[in-house]
Amino acid sequence: MTFSEIMAIWWPANPGVSAVIWLVIIILTMWLARTPAHRVIRSFSLIIRNAMRMTAHSVSALEKHLRERNREVLLATGMLDTERYIEREFHRVEDVVTRDLSGYPSLQRELNDQITRIDNDYREASEVPPMPQNYVDVIRSVSSIEGNGDPMVTRILGEIQTTMKHNSEKEITEFRRASKERHSLLKTMMPYWRNLNKTLQSVEKKIVGLEDRSKVIDTQIEKYEQIMAKTNLAERVLSSSAMTQFFTSGLVLIIALLGVYVNFQLIALPMSEMVGGSSRLGPLRASDVAALVLVFFEIVLGLFLMESLQITKLFPIIGSLDDKLRKQMMLVAFVLLVIFAGIESSLAYMRDLLAADREALTQSLAGVIVEAPEFRWITTVGQMTMGFILPFALMLIAIPLESFVHALRTVIGMAAEFSLKTLAFLIRQVGSLASNIGHIILNTYDLIIFIPLKLEDSFRGKNKTKSGHNSQHKPSV
Repeated sequence: MTFSEIMAIWWPANPGVSAVIWLVIIILTMWLARTPAHRVIRSFSLIIRNAMRMTAHSVSALEKHLRERNREVLLATGMLDTERYIEREFHRVEDVVTRDLSGYPSLQRELNDQITRIDNDYREASEVPPMPQNYVDVIRSVSSIEGNGDPMVTRILGEIQTTMKHNSEKEITEFRRASKERHSLLKTMMPYWRNLNKTLQSVEKKIVGLEDRSKVIDTQIEKYEQIMAKTNLAERVLSSSAMTQFFTSGLVLIIALLGVYVNFQLIALPMSEMVGGSSRLGPLRASDVAALVLVFFEIVLGLFLMESLQITKLFPIIGSLDDKLRKQMMLVAFVLLVIFAGIESSLAYMRDLLAADREALTQSLAGVIVEAPEFRWITTVGQMTMGFILPFALMLIAIPLESFVHALRTVIGMAAEFSLKTLAFLIRQVGSLASNIGHIILNTYDLIIFIPLKLEDSFRGKNKTKSGHNSQHKPSV
């Protein structure tokens, strides 16, 4: 039975009247079932709202747990990085003290002795030669003797006076000669004095450098104390630093991937001649896979080399090896990297030869006279140099990769925390929307049956009025 037949079941000759009859039946049915229908709608909307609230509460609890976990991981990572930085600064201070300031006390004593000796020599050299007091008294006594006209006495006194003056001038000349020698000695000591001065200045610079490093250490220790106290400031600083490292290292890794692509293109053509361009490994050519394996193997060797040098710490087991074994591993990785760089350089040279052969073949097929370019060796040397240098350049990927990996945990945690917070908000909104939709359905339900409801309200109003009138005229006993 079709819908039109059902609609015309009451009055087949007039479907409109039959539809009105159906409408009246539906309205009366809805009016009679109003109370249980309202209960069902309220219960259903209440179930959805409570379920959404419980789900939102669970998601919020999970988001809170994740936030605490992210906070612990962030503070632990920041604490570890700060400890490593402080340890490195202390090692630098120890190296400076051991290398440059270990002989400072003896140097200081030697400098003080030299300065004192030079100062004393300078004072003695600059003193005014004193007058010989004994000679002056003798000359004064002799000159006061009267000759009484005796030529012998006068001659003796003259000889005594002449001898006294000659001896006095001789001592003064000797004193001046000694002073001149002291001045000449001081003059020859001037370069040594300047060297001592330069030594003192260099020591002063080292001490100032130690003071600067001590300030840096104080700042890092203050940061470490804030991390230990789990303050909000430390968390914000570490989060900002992690985000900065994530985007910066990500940008560097993108540039490094471009370098990998250039390296791949440099050896893809000669590798196709070596492996065979027709063989395939799934959707990829075997030559392309071989070229990628070669490039990635060079990157792995670079990672092991950086780990052996303890520049990065992606693999803690390498850093925990014995120093002798770690140095041997570093030497092996470096030798292998040099060998692979040489292989790649030879492949780059082979690529240039293959490109030249293809160009010559194209020119010969076109009927053009084949001519070798005059400065083609520049391109060859450039490709070979690039093929040798690129593996060592790609070795540096380990540094941004370590920063990216360490920051990725924090960034993923923050993104997951934000996603859970957004999900809880959306679930709460769905619960509120379900409750509001329940109210809308109830109002729409009453709107459809508003005629019976109006009649029912009018009937109830009349009954209340009649019952109230009867109660007012009821005779008193």
